[in-house]
Amino acid sequence: MPNPKRRHSQQRSAKRRTHYKAAAATLSTDSSTGELHVRHRAHVSEGKLVYKGKVVAEKSPIKK
Repeated sequence: MPNPKRRHSQQRSAKRRTHYKAAAATLSTDSSTGELHVRHRAHVSEGKLVYKGKVVAEKSPIKK
């Protein structure tokens, strides 16, 4: 596998990294509960786990 013969400068590395940006998570409103949640993720509403407007589990998951 080829390796560089000389070290890359800090400026060159910084130029490459300028395009890495943090993006805010996309939020959606649940159709049944009306709560905001992260898209394509189940969320807890009133002690129940809800996904796509349907109850998936009656008890909320235990967090450590």
